[in-house]
Amino acid sequence: MWSLDQPCSIGLQFMILILFINQRTGELNLLPSCNRVCHLAGHLIEALQKRQPELNINHRDILCVQIAGLCHDLGHGPFSHMYDGRFIPRVCPGTAWKHEDASVKMFEHLIDSNDLRPVLEYYGLKPDEDIDFIKEQIAGPIKTEESSSFLYEIVANKTSGIDVDKWDYFARDCHHLGIQNNFDHVRFIKFARVCEFEGKKHICTRDKEVGNLYDMFHTRNCLHRRACQHKISNIIEIMITDALLKANPHIRIKGSGGEEYNIATAREDMEAYTKLTDEIFLSILHSDEPNLKEAREILCKIVRRDLYKYLGKTQPPEGKEILKERCSKIAEEIAKSQPSTLSHKPGLKPEDFIVDVIKMDYGMKKKNPVNNVGFYSKYNHKKAFKISKEQVSQLLPEKFEEQQIRVYCKAADEETIRDAKKYFDQWCESLTKPQDGDIVAPELTPPMKADCSVHRDDKNHNSKARRRLVLH
Repeated sequence: MWSLDQPCSIGLQFMILILFINQRTGELNLLPSCNRVCHLAGHLIEALQKRQPELNINHRDILCVQIAGLCHDLGHGPFSHMYDGRFIPRVCPGTAWKHEDASVKMFEHLIDSNDLRPVLEYYGLKPDEDIDFIKEQIAGPIKTEESSSFLYEIVANKTSGIDVDKWDYFARDCHHLGIQNNFDHVRFIKFARVCEFEGKKHICTRDKEVGNLYDMFHTRNCLHRRACQHKISNIIEIMITDALLKANPHIRIKGSGGEEYNIATAREDMEAYTKLTDEIFLSILHSDEPNLKEAREILCKIVRRDLYKYLGKTQPPEGKEILKERCSKIAEEIAKSQPSTLSHKPGLKPEDFIVDVIKMDYGMKKKNPVNNVGFYSKYNHKKAFKISKEQVSQLLPEKFEEQQIRVYCKAADEETIRDAKKYFDQWCESLTKPQDGDIVAPELTPPMKADCSVHRDDKNHNSKARRRLVLH
């Protein structure tokens, strides 16, 4: 199996790049993760080669898939998904840029700046063909040959979302967070086969493994709820984003040809982007530049754990999800929802509130990803078919996506925080009532009426139980 020890390994500056970029708000760096994805990709494709010689998987295919696994996250900016998920949309609204785009450019830069084409040839690759193949595995295929379409489902599966990148972060994050990982990737590899499914060759699995796949997506959802999208993790990301926005006009990063870039534009030049890592946090924090004072103050608050205060969350009813255009106006709406009980006090302003609209799903928005998976039976290994949710269990999710609206307040004093929670509860009247609404603002959220039918059923049940005891 190809490894980092071989001459065609990634250049030193790129190892430094991924070593100093972390995931999950600065807890886990990318270098070990990239190694593991490379390793898992090799295991899966070698298992398919051994199990199905008729696929004609060769040494070049295996090496390209492993290199794609190793390099798929080269394009991450500072603090991983925070850069392309929060910072870039705020500094460049409307842009469709994502880190996979930068991964492709960084891979090209890696090849050219380290003169790796001869090395790739030494290991049996054809650079003119295989470099494009590796890039398409990272960012998605442009045009695929029917005979090799399944190779694009190993590192970044755009069809069903079942890929080795997910397997790695499931195992990694569950281990570090003490969460049970219900998905067994070794078992998936054991039953993986390439079959004809909906007119193309796809990586499929045995029909009895459908429950294992639902466990996988359930694990993904649990990780996002309890870690990736945790309310404190998110607010730290928001505060770092605020600091980077303040610092952006004053940061200079030298790129190719001596041209200078800021934090946002560095992604346009790979030489500059290589220098943009999580170290930007400490550079701003330890700077004495007057222009960085506001950014520095925000980062100091994070270090002191003086975070924006969480007010609560709510959910819009189905079909009334908050549209992207309205997200920026929610803080204004909350500020206008001043409760009458606070009319004698100065009102809070829109800038006092932070609104974070997030989505929880199974990886494919409102769709059930298992519907895109092909299954084969023990009686026919070549023909794949779908398995509907109803054929599996009645206890599986009815919906596969939900929207949550979390609201924070920048104020620090307890009295203002109490008032801000009442603003938030007042605004939530048309949405789901906050979980602690009855406690925080009982005058705004009268308690729910008791369900008499439930009590009546309980009484009947208890009386029947008493009669059974007497009879016995």
